[in-house]
Amino acid sequence: MKRIIDGEQLNIIGDRIKEAREKKGYSQKQLSEKLELMAVYTCRGSISRIENGKRAVTDIEIDAISKILEVSLDYLFNR
Repeated sequence: MKRIIDGEQLNIIGDRIKEAREKKGYSQKQLSEKLELMAVYTCRGSISRIENGKRAVTDIEIDAISKILEVSLDYLFNR
């Protein structure tokens, strides 16, 4: 099966997550802690890899991140 995303980039929303996180004034650790409160266990290191495009993001993580950062899915996907 052909990969949807070729190359080293494993997601297309990492940059937007980082941008929204910084606008909210949250550190990666704070975002990780807020995700944990929603029962989405994503460590600070995983947040870093997501933002750098080195880790894929699950649909559950995307939904929780958009709620925590108060941004739409359209914003995250740059639509």
